[in-house]
Order: sequence, then C-alpha cells, then structure tokens
Amino acid sequence: MTNKLKKNLPCDDNCPVKASLDLLSGKWTLMILFQINNNVMRYGELKRAVTGISEKMLIQELNKLVENKLVSKKAYPEIPPRVEYRLTELGMKTLPIVDKLAEFGQENLVHN
Repeated sequence: MTNKLKKNLPCDDNCPVKASLDLLSGKWTLMILFQINNNVMRYGELKRAVTGISEKMLIQELNKLVENKLVSKKAYPEIPPRVEYRLTELGMKTLPIVDKLAEFGQENLVHN
C-alpha cells in the first residue's frame, strides 16, 4: 500500500484554496450556482429561487459571476427586457463542489 502525502502550501497569493475562495466566497454565490445548475434561468426566476436575497445583491452577485466567467448573460433586445443566465464551462466545474455541500447539508444539517 502506498501512502500519498499531500504537501500543504502556504496560503499566500499562489494558494489554490485561497484562489477558489476568492471566486466562490460570496454569501449568495454558491446558492445562485446551485439554482442555475444545468438550466437557463431568467432574473425573476432566480429572484424567486434564492429566497432572502435583495434585488441589489442578486444583481451584484450575477454581475460578479459574469465578470468571473462562471455565468454567461444573454440579453434580448425586447420590451420588456429579457435576460437569461446559464453556467459557463468554468461554472459547470463548480457543480461537484455545490453538490457535495448540498449532500453534506442534507445529511447533517437539514432535518425534514
């Protein structure tokens, strides 16, 4: 049996955990990613799905997710405006993380 030792790197600017947290650490970020998942969602759908988030925070979080290339935004030139959000390829890579958090929460924290 071989024992793989994992070298813990310092948590400086090159730390992969710090880089991931910088990208995913917003209070609402993971919940928004969890809701969008494999879907295409409009702003109103997200507002209803992420309960407790203010309109200002949802707009800020969505803009940050678009800026960080986790979510793509498609605006249609219609009246009233229609905007759709979907996960990018990078955003899709976060789903296993989100799924593990959901699984942990279901098993240990949420009592149905």
